Amino acid sequence: MTSPIPAAGPTPAAGATPAAGPILAAGPILAADGVGFAYRGAATPVLHGVTVDITAGRSVALVGESGAGKTTLLRLLLGLTRPTSGRIRFDGDELKLRDREQLRRLRRSVQCVFQDPYSSLDPRQRVGAIVSEPLRSLGLTASGAGDPRVAEALEAVGLPADAVSRYPHEFSGGQRQRIAIARATVCRPRLLLADEPVSALDVTTRVRIVDLLTELKETMGLTIAMVSHDLSVVAALCEHTVVLEHGRVVEQGDTAAVLGAPGHPYTQRLIASVPRLPAAPED
Repeated sequence: MTSPIPAAGPTPAAGATPAAGPILAAGPILAADGVGFAYRGAATPVLHGVTVDITAGRSVALVGESGAGKTTLLRLLLGLTRPTSGRIRFDGDELKLRDREQLRRLRRSVQCVFQDPYSSLDPRQRVGAIVSEPLRSLGLTASGAGDPRVAEALEAVGLPADAVSRYPHEFSGGQRQRIAIARATVCRPRLLLADEPVSALDVTTRVRIVDLLTELKETMGLTIAMVSHDLSVVAALCEHTVVLEHGRVVEQGDTAAVLGAPGHPYTQRLIASVPRLPAAPED
């Protein structure tokens, strides 16, 4: 008997009301419209005509082998660079990297969590300063680490209030990723972009972080767009899955359908490559 890939995670119960957050706009929060990207001097583009919508309440996974263009697409969605062709849209408007007011609204609505919790936190700063950084950079607080939202964000990820006065090296890898998630969610964004958020963690800690992200989706009304090689994490967190091969979208749709009945040979190979538990020996 093999261990199947689990179905997509549960949706909030009928009638449940998520905690208040930013007002949701109609249509996608972020969208890539026929996006292509090539690094300067490179012979081959990294992305070719990629179209993806990220809509509030419908978390998206970007999956594919290394070099498929997943992280590059995430950088484009974050506004860290501009596409070579096509366009990125934020709340329906084309994202313009020279529009400071639009970028400020993007940073207010969209935050990110990186892969490595050991390198993504400044070791010279106390946790309170780290978590309050989005509030300060967006002009949402004058009190920094003393802002009550910092303590609330730490509590939401399961860390004690006294964490504000400690340094990152005093925490385990899983706790550091919780700090990174607290920093990303302290300003109550609508969308969290995550690049392999659990791949650097041990198996037990991965489960705890996935459970935490699932809880934040429900309590904060948070939408997640995530790069991941781990299809079990994809199935647990994301309602929609986009499969990239050599910078092209080869398949996308409901996660349960894409993982349960893949239509493209590449997706079929990806799923077939997932390690399976050996069958139990017969007595």
